[in-house]
Amino acid sequence: MAVHHGPADPRGRGGGRTVAPASPLHGAANPAADMEAVPPVDRLPDGMLSPETTYQLVRDELMLDGNARQNLATFVTTWMEPQADALMAACRAKNMIDKDEYPRTAELERRCVAMLADLWHAPEPHRAVGCSTTGSSEACMLAGMALKRRWAARRGDRAPAARPNLVMGVNVQVCWEKFCDFWEVEARQVPMEGERFHLDPQAAAELCDENTIGVVAVLGSTFDGSYEPVAEVCAALDALQERTGLDVPVHVDGASGAMVAPFLDPDVVWDFRLERVVSINTSGHKYGLVYPGVGWALWREERCLPESLVFRVNYLGGQMPTFALNFSRPGAQVAAQYYTFLRLGREGFRTVQQASRDVARQLATGIEGLADFRLLTRGDELPAFAFTTAPGVTAYDVFDVSRRLREHGWLVPAYTFPAHREDLSVLRIVCRNGFSADLAAILLEDLGRLVPELRRQPHPLVEDKPRETGFHH
Repeated sequence: MAVHHGPADPRGRGGGRTVAPASPLHGAANPAADMEAVPPVDRLPDGMLSPETTYQLVRDELMLDGNARQNLATFVTTWMEPQADALMAACRAKNMIDKDEYPRTAELERRCVAMLADLWHAPEPHRAVGCSTTGSSEACMLAGMALKRRWAARRGDRAPAARPNLVMGVNVQVCWEKFCDFWEVEARQVPMEGERFHLDPQAAAELCDENTIGVVAVLGSTFDGSYEPVAEVCAALDALQERTGLDVPVHVDGASGAMVAPFLDPDVVWDFRLERVVSINTSGHKYGLVYPGVGWALWREERCLPESLVFRVNYLGGQMPTFALNFSRPGAQVAAQYYTFLRLGREGFRTVQQASRDVARQLATGIEGLADFRLLTRGDELPAFAFTTAPGVTAYDVFDVSRRLREHGWLVPAYTFPAHREDLSVLRIVCRNGFSADLAAILLEDLGRLVPELRRQPHPLVEDKPRETGFHH
């Protein structure tokens, strides 16, 4: 969540804006009686407005946001069926933490956890434990806390001043850096090298020591859409244990890939089939196909989630265990997740994710055919791919492409890769349910029309590149 400041000019009644007459058509039945000026934006107005006027004022500003369906920067779901919308509207007033007041919502959450435990091959699905969260960021925080608490229990009283560390690739989502900062854990990051844009198993094992709480493997890197080799990471840690006795657990950040690989890549072994994988998270609001606001964290069995982290609330005369950073949040997204699981089943998820992957592959091939671009990935793991300008293209760069596409309504992020590959700047396109082959064809046509214009530039024109377009997870 961005940190915001107060009004730029606290003396101005309009927060820096000129107070102007309001359109009389924004009013209710008697428009002249409703208001005479635009209300201030950085302090509470002195009086009240009608609901019709208030709605129109807010909606007018929101029209200036980008079109969510054309936002190819985000992995987050931007379309659901009307029936799902109706269920969410019916549940948005329900507080998920009130398990005893809303027992059926709590039961839907339990069923979703059970379904995911089965989908991810928990050895005994009925013994797996998990919970819903506000998204993968909270889920990662919870998984990291469990790793740290288990490490502390293993260490006991030995070296009480030792600082724990967590090993991961430099490509991890920023929530892992936040976790390490907030919970005072050293982040040991494996840099990118050459054309390897994610975690190297052997390099990860070499960074581990007796204070390592775990290794994070990402199933679906946000930088380029590729899967990290989770099985190879586990094998490297198995070899490390044989040599040194160090037993380092693995957490799989499956924010996107954990809802893609089970359906499209069933032969890829990455989940609880690997004994070293103790926990997995995913975003229900990404390829779980639910609107923003729901994630999931699962542990392979109860012993992997320290009891000291679990709070228990009264639930129908019994005790309901809870584990969360947030307290109050709506039950709407959990209901929508259960709806989606029931609605699609395995066959439906496979069909939807395959359609997104097909669109990604076709679009990647079309962009490659323009000859001005080089593909880093092709959308054949996550339905997302990254590309950069081809060698010899000097008149423009990826930041110019991002800026010009925005003129057509397309939000395509351009960003520079991290440590050891800061020389590489790319564009990334995420294909989601709702981004159809027809829309992809329109995007390709728009890009094809822009390329000749970009070639005529004397040099790249975007100067403030970090401000021009950010990296969106």
